[in-house]
Amino acid sequence: MAHVQGKKEQGFTLIELVMVIVILGILAAFALPRFANLSGEAETAVIQGAQGSVKSAAAIIRSTALAEGKGSVTTPSTADATNTVKLEGKDIKLQNGFLDASSVEDAAQLDTAEFDVTVAGEDAIITVDSPSEGSPCFNFTGSSGAGSAPTVSEVGKMNAAVAACDAS
Repeated sequence: MAHVQGKKEQGFTLIELVMVIVILGILAAFALPRFANLSGEAETAVIQGAQGSVKSAAAIIRSTALAEGKGSVTTPSTADATNTVKLEGKDIKLQNGFLDASSVEDAAQLDTAEFDVTVAGEDAIITVDSPSEGSPCFNFTGSSGAGSAPTVSEVGKMNAAVAACDAS
């Protein structure tokens, strides 16, 4: 007599499905807090990238100024070609032979849609676009005299008045 095999149902049991859902829930409970507030970290990473760009641009501008014999230019001006160097086809202003604060945005090629550069005299504050209290930022302090290189601060946070960057 021929043995007829019954058709075996294939699929997952209800218990298996519940166990998978429970395991996914546990994993989500551990992972969600870790990824919930990444926007602040992303803004900080973006501003750190801009900080590196400004530092590199300042070094490139200084090297170019020295190579062109403009290592001691004291007055920034776009009207006088002796007070500028060309970088990527743009005139970059010099202050004491170093990058001038008014040219930081062009020299570091900071996108105006992504960054806010506020220049006040020989200094500049660079932050993310539309800064608010607590936004990551850094300061560019221009050259104060012959042989005095500009400085770039560490990344800090905008203060409550959103008028200055509290960075060391």
